[in-house]
This record gives sequence, structure tokens and C-alpha cells, in this order.
Amino acid sequence: MPAEYDASEFVDHDLTAPPSPYAASSLSAAPLQRAPTREEVDSRVAEAQQKLAELKRAQEALERERTSLEETRRRQIEFQTGRQEMIQHLTRGLGLLEEAEFATRQEAEQMAKSITEFREALIKLQAIQEEGWTQENFNVELTRALTTIENARMEWNSARIKFPVLTGAGASPAAVPAPSAAGSLFEGRSFGELCKLGLALTWPLAAVALLALLAVIFALRSH
Repeated sequence: MPAEYDASEFVDHDLTAPPSPYAASSLSAAPLQRAPTREEVDSRVAEAQQKLAELKRAQEALERERTSLEETRRRQIEFQTGRQEMIQHLTRGLGLLEEAEFATRQEAEQMAKSITEFREALIKLQAIQEEGWTQENFNVELTRALTTIENARMEWNSARIKFPVLTGAGASPAAVPAPSAAGSLFEGRSFGELCKLGLALTWPLAAVALLALLAVIFALRSH
């Protein structure tokens, strides 16, 4: 009866690598990963929520800082542009006001001068007392009175050109027409007004002619 087969008889133990002493230990050192428990999951969820809350607070803080910086930048821009704008306005305004103040001062000086001349002319006109004229001094006193009236009229017309308030107009003195402008003087007037205007302009000459005539008559009577 043949002997039983033994596989180890055909194995050359010299050619077979000896088993590694770490093989058993490596197999025993790698335990299986267990599933996380409910408590561990809840803990990790709470930790993630806490981190998200911290990130949200940090984001809000950055947003507040950004808003504050933008407001500061806006105020700086407003300060720079506002200062430059007001410097330009005030510089221009000073020049205009100084020029207007100088012109106003000159006008005030001219107005004060006209007031003085008006008062002097008024005093002279009120001082004329024709009741005291006699036949001997009639011509002299009348001529003197007419001269006083003519001087007063010249002062009045000159002041009307300078000061529109005397004519009730609100235009500037440059817009008031000069009395020598015939077209503007006679424009828009009726026939009656033109007659009155012609009489007002020519009566001094007529008065002088009348005085001359009276003087001739008195001279003839005296002879």
C-alpha cells in the first residue's frame, strides 16, 4: 500500500522566503473604522455651527469697518471739493463786492454832493422875494432870479441822469436817456405834452426877451 502524499516533501525550504515577523503585527495594528456615534455627530455639528457664527461675526465686523472707511472717504472728498469750491466762490465774490463797494462809495459821494447842491439851490430859490422888487432894481433882480432858477434846473437835470430814483425808474444810471437825445425826449409824447415841453424849454429865452423889451420901454419913458 503506497504511502500518503505529503506536499511538504517537495518544498525546498532553502528557496522559500521566511515569513516576515511584521506581518502578524501589521494585521493586528489596523483595526476596523467604526461608525461615529450620535453624540460625536452632534458635537461636530455644534463645532461647525460655532465656527460659522464666528466667521459671520468677523464678516459683520469687516462690513462695519468697510462702511466706516467709505464714509470717511466720502467726507474727505466732500471736504476737498467743498473747500476748493468755496475758495473759488469767495475769491470771486470778494472781487465783485469790492468793485461794487467802490462804485457804491463813489455814487454815495456824488449823492452827498448833489444833496448839498440841492439844499443850496433850494435856499436860494426860497430866498427870492419878488414882493420887494422895485422899479429901479426890477431888471437886475429878475435876471438874478432867472439865473438862480436855471442853475437849479441844471443841478436837477444832472442829478436825474446820475440817480434814477429821482425819476422813479429802477434802471441803472446808464439806462437813463440824456436830455440831449431828441429822439428819446420827444418819443411817445402827445401834442399837448410837446407844447408844454417846448414852452418849458423856451420860456427862459422868452423871459429874457421880455425883460429886454421892458427895459427899452422904461428907457423910452424916462426920456
